[in-house]
Amino acid sequence: MDGIFAIFFAIFLAELGDKTQLATMAFASKYGWKTAFTGAILGLAAVNLIGALLGDKLGDMVPLELVHKFAGALFIVFGVLMVLGKL
Repeated sequence: MDGIFAIFFAIFLAELGDKTQLATMAFASKYGWKTAFTGAILGLAAVNLIGALLGDKLGDMVPLELVHKFAGALFIVFGVLMVLGKL
């Protein structure tokens, strides 16, 4: 259960104020909060299911330390691209 709470809080904090939340707000203004919430939940669940399945398989094939380094490098690249206005 500790893992679930750790993952929940990490994702929750990472997603606050992101583009998905802003898009959900825009959809809610057009379709209502229930429809926007349901669509957002289904979309995020599908994307995260893909990530979880790929991560599970990747964890079996690649050392975890390498996965962490690669993920960190990607975050840095995306951060630099956002600062430069390329994303």
